[in-house]
Amino acid sequence: MSDAATEGLRLQAGVCRTMGSELTAQVLEAAAADALAGGPSAALLRPWAQADLKTVMFDAMPLRLAAAIHDLALSGEEPELSAAYVALDPVRIWTVARARIGEHAARLARFMEHEPQTNEVRRSICLLGGFLTVARETGLPLRCFEVAASAGLNLSWDSYRHELAGRAWGDPAARVRMDTDWSGRLPPLEAPVRVVERAACDRRPTELSDPDQRRRLLAYYWPDQVGRLARIRAAIDQAVETGVAVERADAVDWLRARVRPRAGTASVVYHSVFWTYLSAGTQGAFMAAVGALGGEASAEAPVAHLSIEPRPTDLSIMEVRLRLWPGGEERLLAECQPHGAWVRWLA
Repeated sequence: MSDAATEGLRLQAGVCRTMGSELTAQVLEAAAADALAGGPSAALLRPWAQADLKTVMFDAMPLRLAAAIHDLALSGEEPELSAAYVALDPVRIWTVARARIGEHAARLARFMEHEPQTNEVRRSICLLGGFLTVARETGLPLRCFEVAASAGLNLSWDSYRHELAGRAWGDPAARVRMDTDWSGRLPPLEAPVRVVERAACDRRPTELSDPDQRRRLLAYYWPDQVGRLARIRAAIDQAVETGVAVERADAVDWLRARVRPRAGTASVVYHSVFWTYLSAGTQGAFMAAVGALGGEASAEAPVAHLSIEPRPTDLSIMEVRLRLWPGGEERLLAECQPHGAWVRWLA
């Protein structure tokens, strides 16, 4: 097994520990030690046997491995593993998982073939300030278009209750509630917001009516972060009841075909943790498509591009950026933790 694959597991373990999941950190460290010793987990890392560390982390291989094991536990097919996760016991989890990897090798490898789709719903509280800024500066109702939306949980951002710095925005009776450690000034909470259209696409959308796909989404949530799991379960239930839909489409093709400025509304194209999964060529094509929309914008039909993406020099910090046309100047609105645990408003 390559040093890069096992080093990636240890590196991700450190990130998980920093972000509050000691359980996932210990599972990944145990997997790294097992793979180095030629244990059963080495077979699951084989697709990355010759990869360098950059590729291992770009592919999010460690997160795929941790989620594959969690998914097996959530399936109920291995009651002893399920019980270990309920007990939040990382030593027991790895002991049982290691003993079962050989039996479930094909299933686990199949799970790991596809990149993660966390669909972290608390990123909505990070996006909130951007939507409010567009609403205040344009004075128009919003049309919201999310690319790489996974299950589309952040498409319903305006139906959630957001609590920040002793203030709140959204329906007090909302099923999905989220808070964050907010610092800096507040965004324009008083801005009137009305969403008149919303749509989303993903190359491989998560179909929440399918139990296997719903479980896959939950598997990427770290099991010892109980609040995150409760929040996404509430968001999933709401999305199923309200019929949130995500179209299966390539982001660039969908944007070109689906979105045009419309008089009397502000059209907002947005995404979160999408950019790093694109090739340089696709990144260029996407920005060209966004720029073309901006070129069609007017004061009566403005266009915005809102994003949450990792800081290039530090992947543990996300940047909330906004461009609003006419004009199109890029603004850094905020920095935030990848799961929305804290937001530092800079605008």
